[in-house]
Amino acid sequence: MEYSDSDSEAEYPAIVPAVPSAVPVTGESYCSCDSQMELSCNPRLRGYTHLRDCHCGEDDQDFDWVWDEGSRSSATLLSCENRKVSFHSEYSCGTAAIRGSKELSEGQHFWEIKMTSPVYGTDMMVGIGTSEVNLDKYRHTFCSLLGKDEDSWGLSYTGLLHHNGDKVSFSSRFGQGSIIGVHLDTWHGTVTFYKNRKCIGVAATEMKNKHVFPMACSTAAKSSMKVIRSVSAPTSLQYLCCSRLRKLLPSGVDALRVLPLPPGLRHLLHSKLGWVLSLDHMLTHSNTHTPPGPSSGSDSEGCSSDPEACQRKRCRWT
Repeated sequence: MEYSDSDSEAEYPAIVPAVPSAVPVTGESYCSCDSQMELSCNPRLRGYTHLRDCHCGEDDQDFDWVWDEGSRSSATLLSCENRKVSFHSEYSCGTAAIRGSKELSEGQHFWEIKMTSPVYGTDMMVGIGTSEVNLDKYRHTFCSLLGKDEDSWGLSYTGLLHHNGDKVSFSSRFGQGSIIGVHLDTWHGTVTFYKNRKCIGVAATEMKNKHVFPMACSTAAKSSMKVIRSVSAPTSLQYLCCSRLRKLLPSGVDALRVLPLPPGLRHLLHSKLGWVLSLDHMLTHSNTHTPPGPSSGSDSEGCSSDPEACQRKRCRWT
C-alpha cells in the first residue's frame, strides 16, 4: 500500500476501528423514514401517505441501472423493481454480493445506496468492481469481499476502505438509514465516496480506462440495501460548468435555487444535471483520516477541487 504523497514523506499505519460487533450501528440515519414502515415499491404509490416526510429523494427518479438479476450470489433476493437487494433471508453462513446491471466506463457516474436494514456483523459494504470479481467465492466465509483483490474497491460500514487486500480508516461508521453515495469520474480517473450527502473523500485514482460495475456485499442475516439514485452524464462542457459552479458555492446551499437562472434553464439543469449541483464537495473533517505530514493546503478546498491535489492529500492507493 502506498500513499500518493511525495517519496520524502514517511508512511503511517492506518488507524483501525474496533472489531465489528453483532450490535447494529445506530444514530447514522439520513432522515427518520427508516424507522417507519417501508413504502410500497409500486411506483404509483410512491410518495403517498405515511412517508410523505421522507427527505431521501428517491421519488421521481429515472434510474440508469438497477441490481443485476443475473450477477448476484445465491443468498440474495431482489425486489422494488430490482432496486432493493436483501441478503441472507433466513440465516447467514458467509458473504453474499451483487453487481449493478450496467458496466460503467466513459463519463460521470453517481449513485446512492440506502441501508434499509440494521447494519452489523463482519461486514456490509458498498463499492465497485470489475467483472472478474467472483461473487460466490466467499459464500461460506465471513469476510470483507469488496477490496479483497485488485479488481474491487469497497467501503465498509465500519469506516474502513478496502482495496487489494489492504485497508485504511476512511470515515465514521454508517448504519440503518445511512445513504452512501459513490461518484466515479472517468475523466479524472477518481472514485469519491459520500455519506449522508456529505463528502468523505477520494478513495481511488487511476481509474481511467477501467470498466467497473457498482457492487455491494453483506455477511449479515436479513440485511438489505436499496438503490435510491443512479445517474450518469457525459463529461461535457455543460457538466464541467455545473461542477465548477457547485464548487464556488458554500456548503449546504441549494445551487438551483440561489443561482439567477432563467426558468427553462433551471428546469433543464434540474432534470439533466441536478445531481451535480446537489453534491456537497466540502470534506467532512470528522469522517476522514489523513496521514500526518506536510500540509499542501486546507481540506476545506473540498473533495472535487484540483484532482491532483485531491490525490496528494487524500487518496489511499495509486
